[in-house]
Amino acid sequence: MSDRSLLVVVLAAGEGTRMKSRLPKVLHKVAGRTMLHHVLAATRAAGATRTAVVVGPGREDVAAEAMRIVPDAQVFVQTEQLGTAHAVLAARAALEQGADDVLVLYADTPLVRPETLARLRAPLAEGAAVAALGFEPEDPTGYGRLVTSGDELVAIREEKDATAAEKAVRFCNAGLMALSGKDALSILDRIGNANSKGEYYLTDAVEIARADGRSAVAAKADVDEVAGVNSRIQLAEAEAILQKRLRLSAMAEGVTLIAPETVFFSADTVLGRDVIVEPNVVFGPGVTVGDDVVIHAFCHLEGAQLAPGVSIGPYARLRPGTRLDEGVRIGNFVETKAAHIESGAKVNHLSYVGDAHVGAGANLGAGTITCNYDGFFKYRTEIGAGAFIGVNSALVAPVTIGAGAYVGTGAVITSDVPEDALAIARSRQVVKEGWAKDFRAARADAKKKG
Repeated sequence: MSDRSLLVVVLAAGEGTRMKSRLPKVLHKVAGRTMLHHVLAATRAAGATRTAVVVGPGREDVAAEAMRIVPDAQVFVQTEQLGTAHAVLAARAALEQGADDVLVLYADTPLVRPETLARLRAPLAEGAAVAALGFEPEDPTGYGRLVTSGDELVAIREEKDATAAEKAVRFCNAGLMALSGKDALSILDRIGNANSKGEYYLTDAVEIARADGRSAVAAKADVDEVAGVNSRIQLAEAEAILQKRLRLSAMAEGVTLIAPETVFFSADTVLGRDVIVEPNVVFGPGVTVGDDVVIHAFCHLEGAQLAPGVSIGPYARLRPGTRLDEGVRIGNFVETKAAHIESGAKVNHLSYVGDAHVGAGANLGAGTITCNYDGFFKYRTEIGAGAFIGVNSALVAPVTIGAGAYVGTGAVITSDVPEDALAIARSRQVVKEGWAKDFRAARADAKKKG
């Protein structure tokens, strides 16, 4: 359907009072990405040519998130909460610009797949005026029913208005709808509010279209896809569903997850083939992992790029700006941030490497710290190729350790070290024979005297 233009109207004006949060509901995250982002990403993948987002009054934060994801999106404000059709008409200016197809989605339904949106939209190309998305829950209680006759959708009936026969229908309304672009405004403008709540319901579009002699149809989605999020409990349920999806996808593409249920991905995590991920690993946003990487247990990665053949952990933390070239080894209890570590370098134990560049083949001993912050500004550390940093060394930035240089154990380095030089910066060892024995005896005597 790439030859048909598609306007997507995303309704994001809900107050989300059940979330009990100062943060707007649609900005809560699932797999490291806001719910609004998930929906907009799905619409882009489904072929959206224009996007309209309807937000509530004073919700500049929601508008900003929409524009961050889709810079050319149009944002409209729904000044009053008068129902779903009223919300769609808040985007009247976008509807008036015209489109072959119109999709109406909700920003708190983050799990819908692009292929489902394509399936919902498809009947419009065959002449349908309205297409509604349905699902079959185990318990349909509380949901509106999709009343069908053969291939035709006759009506969307709210449960409180349904007959006994209609309540027996298990095909329920998911809320998402597709409208023929040339009919959309005409249908929406005729939706009334003669109901118990005095609101304008998008579901009435079905019967209006049929009264015009136009067809209405229904498409079906998996229950998990159309799960709305209205509470923290439902947010956790959505997270679980998406994590399962991401784990299955990773394994299908050649990743070994030793204990899949303990690994957590972000929606944008990219993993190469023959990657091994041990238990209890968390991927934050912005992580790319090359082929043949081993991520040992209890690691946390965010905003990091790992080239092929890297090994990290256990208990490693890679923070944003970390870039590990081929064959780098990051060991246990190591933290990196804004650090480029070149091929074959090793940071094996109990170290912090931040705002730094480490040359190929360098070795940083246990307890190496790049002292990058003076309380006001961050400074960089440069470590040359093949350099050796002894155990328990502090490199006080800004500082450069030349290629092939050797920093002695326990050094505090405050000045640049030339290539192939040795730097030692520690106090001379003093040994006092018998001191400990005398010290213990003095303490024991003092204790005896009270």
